[in-house]
Amino acid sequence: MDINYELYKVFYHVAKSLSFSEAAEALFISQSAVSQSIKTLEKRLNQPLFIRSTKRVALTKEGELLLKHIEPAINLITRGENQLCADPKSGIQLRIGASDTICRYYLVPYLNAFHLKYPNIHIKVSNGTSIQCAKMLERNEVDVIVTNSPNSALNDLMDIIPVKEFRDVFIAKKDTFPLYDRPISFQELLKYPILMLEKRSTTSMYLHNLFLENSLDLVPAIELASNDLLIDLARIGLGIAFVPDFCIRDMGELAIIKTEQVIPSRKLVAAYNLDIPLSDGARYFIDSLTN
Repeated sequence: MDINYELYKVFYHVAKSLSFSEAAEALFISQSAVSQSIKTLEKRLNQPLFIRSTKRVALTKEGELLLKHIEPAINLITRGENQLCADPKSGIQLRIGASDTICRYYLVPYLNAFHLKYPNIHIKVSNGTSIQCAKMLERNEVDVIVTNSPNSALNDLMDIIPVKEFRDVFIAKKDTFPLYDRPISFQELLKYPILMLEKRSTTSMYLHNLFLENSLDLVPAIELASNDLLIDLARIGLGIAFVPDFCIRDMGELAIIKTEQVIPSRKLVAAYNLDIPLSDGARYFIDSLTN
């Protein structure tokens, strides 16, 4: 089927913004040209791609399916153009996906070293949960991700490289929860308010599975999107927080609560798409993590 790439490009911008006017602004063409391009594409595909009304634009099921395939292609083409046409003075871009916690407590020195090595390469960091980062990599929205493992969203199309081993720990304010002098069971932990990351995180899934393996149903008192907030709440005695050990810099009044059941270690891994060649900068960045 011979369809001009520009038609797909217009479709992509309308599908992402769900606005003909915003797509026109992004493409520097008129709104009528956008509308005509979409009509032409729908006619050639013999499928309705958008539901149009006076108040909003929405994708049809056919449009959603097409976007699923068009988006990675557009991202690949854009990335190739940027690498081929990059000005040596301004450099190219390295797109990294990682969670807030991994960025703050692990990646900062590596980002600094990369910037010193490649000052002309722009670093773009996209934050999300580890699962969201794996999805971003799958859609070619980032070049490299650094994520927790195990991670159900990582797949065989990615090269997955371990870069750091860590352990998750329960922490609590000493005088509020004086449980640090002896190992306690998961069963006993359930008597206290548990503070943990929200359900969509790999850490939350990991902890829930640990309790299920011991035939226990974990019902947290508080679920948040930030490990920093969990630590802050533990410091004021609101509960027992479950966090990675590498993000605890100052224990202060906090203590680690040992458990009778062994909490296995986990890994931070770097990953990239096997079918997309890495730039020299991206390769250097990954190598710096492993060294």
